[in-house]
Amino acid sequence: MPLDAIELEVIKASLAGIVQEMQNSLFRTGFSTIVRESQDASCALMNAKGEVVAQHVVLPLHIGAFPACTAAVLEAFADDIAEGDAFIINHPYHGGSPHAPDIAVITPVFIEGALFGFCGSIAHKSDIGGPVPGSCSGQAREIFNEGLQLPAVRYQRGYRSNGDLERLIGANSRTPELVLGDLRGQLGADRLGEQRLRQLIGKFGTDTIRAGLDRLLQTSERTLRAAMAEWPDGRFAAERFVDDDGIDLEKPVRIHVVVTKRGAELHFDFSGSADQTAGPANIRPPLVRAACVYALISLIDPNTYVSSGLMRAFAMTAREGSVLNPRFPAPVNTYNPTIHAVVDALFDAMSHIVPEKVRADGSGSRSIILGGRSTCTGKG
Repeated sequence: MPLDAIELEVIKASLAGIVQEMQNSLFRTGFSTIVRESQDASCALMNAKGEVVAQHVVLPLHIGAFPACTAAVLEAFADDIAEGDAFIINHPYHGGSPHAPDIAVITPVFIEGALFGFCGSIAHKSDIGGPVPGSCSGQAREIFNEGLQLPAVRYQRGYRSNGDLERLIGANSRTPELVLGDLRGQLGADRLGEQRLRQLIGKFGTDTIRAGLDRLLQTSERTLRAAMAEWPDGRFAAERFVDDDGIDLEKPVRIHVVVTKRGAELHFDFSGSADQTAGPANIRPPLVRAACVYALISLIDPNTYVSSGLMRAFAMTAREGSVLNPRFPAPVNTYNPTIHAVVDALFDAMSHIVPEKVRADGSGSRSIILGGRSTCTGKG
């Protein structure tokens, strides 16, 4: 269906506004300071295939996590998805969650009985079990040391919550009120997104909005390809190191990337990176792909519209069994230092292609978890 430029811009702005409103709702209803103050959460809209069509970027890595989480829901439930459903997932190997504390809530949007798309939110939880408070043990040797692992599971059917699932999650957390409160806030944000999306479809029509989503995906891809076509061809490599994996303290973890540019084609090859680690320094490919998107947006235009179309504009290789594509059940919870090393290596390699955008390395990642018990209730 043809769309003129004005219609497309109105649809694009409307979708961005919906996601922004979802996110404001999530932050304002957060039970934990992680969501309410640190804003370690984000929201997105996906089409019926699970591709991101709108994301208000607070956490760039979620551009890779949302499609993978939604794909897991589609795979697990296939023809058993109905209006009023809600699903949750935090399993890094059965979806796209960066690590288990990041729980995604995915809800389907139906228009006239047909699946139109999904609303989604991902938010870090204060504690989902495991041997240490906060569920991010630096000495974890497998994901079973990292708290409760949830593949795609149904949270609501017919808008009615699964109380058994909530009790199960609460029983595995040191801070059940915070975790369940944040989870319900995510669900509320998703439901708000559904309502706003239906209003938008009611205004423009299903066919017009669907055509707009397709055009936005295509435009995102074309924007990157047009910019890359102007870059010089070549093959450039860079590497960075994570100090250690938390287990072998004398062995740095190598992150290596080769960037190959040919015409409008770009390939990121991470095959030279270290083998998967015994400790939790590993990260999964959806995050690596998201890091590539982040680097490209930064180098081309920080105001680029964020959608899954950006991931169509390049190819990426992450060797199976490596720190960037570990085999189950390798631990992944302290992924932040590794992803920072990936980003720094990407910018280093790309500095040979876009020298005017060269940047200094960041400072890596440092996390400190502070906890305690209430002097009034004694609860954690």
